[in-house]
Amino acid sequence: MRTPGAALRVHFTADDLARVRFAPRPAPLQELHAALTTAVTPAGPLSGPPAPLFGPWRGRVLRALPAAAGPLADLVPAGRPPSSLDMLGDTLPDAFERIRATGPGVVRSELERVYGAGPAPRWLRGLHAGEETAWRTVRRAQRAAYESVLAPVWPVIQDLHREEFTRYALTVAEHGVAAALTALAPGSRLHAGHGGVWEWNRGPAPEQESDRDGERGWHRPDGPRREVRLGGRGLVLLPTFHHPAGPLLQDLPGRPVVLTYPAGPGLPPVPDGPAPPDEALAGVLGRTRAELLRLLTGPHTGPHTTTALARALGVSNATASAHAAALRAAGLLTTTRTGRSVTHERTSLGTLVAGDGAP
Repeated sequence: MRTPGAALRVHFTADDLARVRFAPRPAPLQELHAALTTAVTPAGPLSGPPAPLFGPWRGRVLRALPAAAGPLADLVPAGRPPSSLDMLGDTLPDAFERIRATGPGVVRSELERVYGAGPAPRWLRGLHAGEETAWRTVRRAQRAAYESVLAPVWPVIQDLHREEFTRYALTVAEHGVAAALTALAPGSRLHAGHGGVWEWNRGPAPEQESDRDGERGWHRPDGPRREVRLGGRGLVLLPTFHHPAGPLLQDLPGRPVVLTYPAGPGLPPVPDGPAPPDEALAGVLGRTRAELLRLLTGPHTGPHTTTALARALGVSNATASAHAAALRAAGLLTTTRTGRSVTHERTSLGTLVAGDGAP
């Protein structure tokens, strides 16, 4: 149980109230990080819908993540991301370029912060050394995670963002900025005064520390109250549809403060329309068996031995053999033994079920 209290207080000057703006477009990198944070939290969000409602979504996300996204786990040990990872950008390449421009001192101190006394993986040391190979690894990992987690729902996120933007604009037009701010966060309050103080009463995780160079990244206010003084820098409002237990706060010196707040229906968005064929097939056969069936695309790709299939699937030979046996029993593939070698081929029924047009 958390004791109710003001987890976050944002202090406005009169100038700041005139400099509140709503992000015109969703930020793909921040939305990706919000989705991954929610997906890897075993107990589910700390507030919002009950954790069991996230189970099917979490399972789909974690199964869909490709191996190329693995380096992101090295960058976020124990769920504590370096603040240098979070940079606003309208596109993924734009956000990455802003991350890449982070000073090596900040990168080093942030990696030391999130790893504490423990050694960081060797490849991470190349980031603050400016090694292009290491930075390309990060870029590939972000792209791979985006394509599997966000790309299928990005049109939905864009629609939700437009709805949220419109709702905010109408509230400002009818009732003013103060009413619009408190409407974004039920339970928050805006106290009158010199500009005003916006007070939030909840937060999902302990506040992150600031790095030794003074740059502070995304904070998750909770526990001790956090005071943020805009000081004329203004405030950018950014909704997120994958992190139901906000707010998240980016407070970098000399820049507008960015406040990300939970929006949408409370559960992560799903693609519009029917499930893609790959997802539908995985739902019937199971993801590994569906992938095994798709790997059997014809003799021109080489012999489909149990060992080759196991290597492609990232499972043991025994597991691959068991999956092949289940598909064989369903009439979806045939198995031929030649000496010590066992090869598998799809049947006509298997090709029809896979739906990829392969012979």
